[in-house]
Amino acid sequence: MSESPPTGPDQGRLRWDPRHKPCFPTVMIDGATAHHSLCSLLADADKVAALDCASPGEDVAVIEYLMAICFASGTCPSSDQEWREWVVEERELTRAAEWLADEPDDSWDLFHPETPLMQNSRLAEDLRESGTGTAQLVIEHSGDYNQHFDHHHLELDNPLTAAEAFRATLTQHVYAPYGRARMPGKRLGAKVTNLAAGWLTGRIRVVALGRTLGETLRLNLYPPDGPPGALNTSWTTEGAERRDFEQKATPRVPQGPADLHSALGRSVLLRPRWGPHGLIVVDRVLIGAGEILALDPERHLQDAVFSNTTNGVLKPLWPSPTRALWQEAHALYSAVRDAETGLYARLRTVRSPRTGTGAPYQLWAVGLLANKALPMAWAHGTYPYAPGMAAHLYRASRRGSDLAEYLARSLKAAAVLAAETAFPAMRAADEAGQVARLDARWAFWPSAETPFHELLDEVVDRGPEDDDPVSEPLIAYARWLMTTARTQLLQRLDTLPPSDRNHRARARAIQRFDDDMSGDRAPAELRGEIAHD
Repeated sequence: MSESPPTGPDQGRLRWDPRHKPCFPTVMIDGATAHHSLCSLLADADKVAALDCASPGEDVAVIEYLMAICFASGTCPSSDQEWREWVVEERELTRAAEWLADEPDDSWDLFHPETPLMQNSRLAEDLRESGTGTAQLVIEHSGDYNQHFDHHHLELDNPLTAAEAFRATLTQHVYAPYGRARMPGKRLGAKVTNLAAGWLTGRIRVVALGRTLGETLRLNLYPPDGPPGALNTSWTTEGAERRDFEQKATPRVPQGPADLHSALGRSVLLRPRWGPHGLIVVDRVLIGAGEILALDPERHLQDAVFSNTTNGVLKPLWPSPTRALWQEAHALYSAVRDAETGLYARLRTVRSPRTGTGAPYQLWAVGLLANKALPMAWAHGTYPYAPGMAAHLYRASRRGSDLAEYLARSLKAAAVLAAETAFPAMRAADEAGQVARLDARWAFWPSAETPFHELLDEVVDRGPEDDDPVSEPLIAYARWLMTTARTQLLQRLDTLPPSDRNHRARARAIQRFDDDMSGDRAPAELRGEIAHD
């Protein structure tokens, strides 16, 4: 739908309301693509297969916002029992759509001069002085807020449509990393330049995915333990108590789930103008510090998968630059198997009305990988879950990860032995480089991910009726990994030029790898045996 410039006394006043504008790209149940407004997204939630936003983080941010609207409108279960009924009976979410449509128009205007949606109008003077191009708004472009890893620069003239800017703003509120704002603090206070990390930054957010967006929302909504709280529509909404920027912020406790899932983790202000074809676009933005939340793990992090750090501190599972997310799937299934409260405990109690092979649900894990204040990439993956299969999936993922780790260590050991034999006089400073050229782990790890997911899918397909749905698929997976790893090792060793010494290096490396595969210390599955934890 195209915008039309206003006429009459409001000429020049740009308005844009996501409740009624088609601003969310979606995939429909029949495979067609469409764009929905907030109201139509909630009303048609069971006709939408999935969101199709610009990044996994943006998808999560939109789901968070839809959940906040559901809580604010009272469209949520009141108990765990009612939650199960909502999921099994596929309760519609039209109540939330109707509530949203009846909200005051001024509260939902993205460019309202006093209460712009999800923004802080107090940045207006600073926006005129310090506003930048839109690269600052999009996390994938924002880099260190100076020169960006994908070559977007702060001053690049790259306007965003109002819909793109709105979705990017939602993502900033939940996922933006810490750092320093590119603005002075002389008007609002010096602390406006201290950017704290968003409440989902630095951890893996797990979303239970259903067959439709409606089912996804029902799975992730939960019974509030008190009043649902008010939706955050603007930093300057009347009656809302916000921090100031004259002194260090005191973290505040969210006043219910609607408040939590719509928290304003940034002060953002967007400057609109008319673009081509009568569309409203955003050409300048400014980002300052936002709210800081004091979160209780049981109340506010119901999806969190807790894991021990190297110091023994328990913290939510976090994205790692050195360890792929699928290698931590066992931690996720451990939470599903053992949790006494929260999302995973509820999920164990569901008996899906759908039959047939395949998992009725997927656990979608999403995190932002960053190097300090520099966003690098989205870490994400989906893992199947079927009722009654948590223990089996934990065993398969635990053993599958252990097998891959063992093979990787064996590849490294073979590479070290080959390098020591082929280059006996190498200097200590050259050792890492010589080993790296013969190390097949860098090819092995990417190739191991797809078989790992196929292992989990096969376990689910066998179903809980199978007394042991794990052992046979696990042995097949182990054999495939071993064959692949050996082939990749041979390919690396083939880079050695022909010579007696290099032939000896090749033979010793292969023998070392084969001994690792058949020795007493090798995992049972590599020897064709069944391992029981």
